[in-house]
Amino acid sequence: MSMLMIRQEQVARQEQRATPRAAVSRLRRRCRTEHVLVGCGLALLPWLVVLAKGLPGTAVAAHWNTAWVGLDTLEALGLIATGLLAARGHHLHALTASATATLLVVDAWFDTVTAAPGGDQLSALAMAFGAELPLATVCAVLAVRGLARRAA
Repeated sequence: MSMLMIRQEQVARQEQRATPRAAVSRLRRRCRTEHVLVGCGLALLPWLVVLAKGLPGTAVAAHWNTAWVGLDTLEALGLIATGLLAARGHHLHALTASATATLLVVDAWFDTVTAAPGGDQLSALAMAFGAELPLATVCAVLAVRGLARRAA
């Protein structure tokens, strides 16, 4: 995050010194990137309908265990990195906290929607509401506070 903020400050200083034409060129380039991102997001909306209507109700995955172990490994690394960075007062903890919160919410979502009815479903809900979502909330709060301090 700091490199991004430093780069933004450098670009702002350059724009102040640059000719109006160069500043307009930089603004257009940035807007084009932003427009591409919005366009891609909008293009995904019809794709959601295709997926909702076309995906089968069940599927067999060859590397199911690897997928879940990989996700939980990323969560563990994210929690460790966020904790260590926050303890040191490092500004990058906001980024790791944001990424980790996202991973935890995704894990809670997929655990609950892929669990078999009955005991597995109850176990997934207990993990979601007892661990994953509370940890995601803590990480989200850390991220927002870290970004707010950085902006101040």
